[in-house]
Amino acid sequence: MDKHDRVPTDFARPLAARHTPTGIKRGGLLGLALALGLAAFLPALAQDPHHEHHHHAMPSTQDGYVRTQASYTIPDVKLLDADGAGVALRSELDDKPVILNFIFTSCGAICPVMSATFSQVQTALGPERDTVHMVSISIDPEQDTPAALKAYAGKYDAGPQWQLLTGSLDDSIAVQRAFDVYRGDKMNHQPATFLRAGPGQSWVRLDGFASAADILREYRQLRAN
Repeated sequence: MDKHDRVPTDFARPLAARHTPTGIKRGGLLGLALALGLAAFLPALAQDPHHEHHHHAMPSTQDGYVRTQASYTIPDVKLLDADGAGVALRSELDDKPVILNFIFTSCGAICPVMSATFSQVQTALGPERDTVHMVSISIDPEQDTPAALKAYAGKYDAGPQWQLLTGSLDDSIAVQRAFDVYRGDKMNHQPATFLRAGPGQSWVRLDGFASAADILREYRQLRAN
């Protein structure tokens, strides 16, 4: 399991905390072998060179998500919006506060919930939504053409401040890796929302199903700081 995969209950605790000496006694030699294997695995995971982002705070568990603060380097890639226009992602995300997630239009479980939540966020923001840049990036760009994104945007009444982006498979994977959400297959997609108050500032990452009220609270807290 990826070291940043979290769910807001038992898995929010360190792995080592769930492998106690009692558990080893009960499992006998098999338990001991598993524990030793875990001890050998954790240092290597901590030194994984492919994870270039840096978390600056311990996770705090809210009702439906795990909150962390992190720094991500946005790759210098060009994506396509729902009109087929090219978008330089790095500069595009540097103009306003950002609320960002990753979706794919044929998703039948996680993405409809996240997109309905984004729709609720834009409604709750009212006129204030013009001051924030909402972005949903496809993790299935081979299927998610600009036309598919346009239809998807209409389904959730996406306003002009909510941009849906696609592009080449390589560029999509580069962005997913940059935000540590790449899981190798779209069916392994996990819910996560990212917020940033402005260019050069840290991102707040919400792993799990953050509600519209959760996202609005986090967003306004960022803006107030």
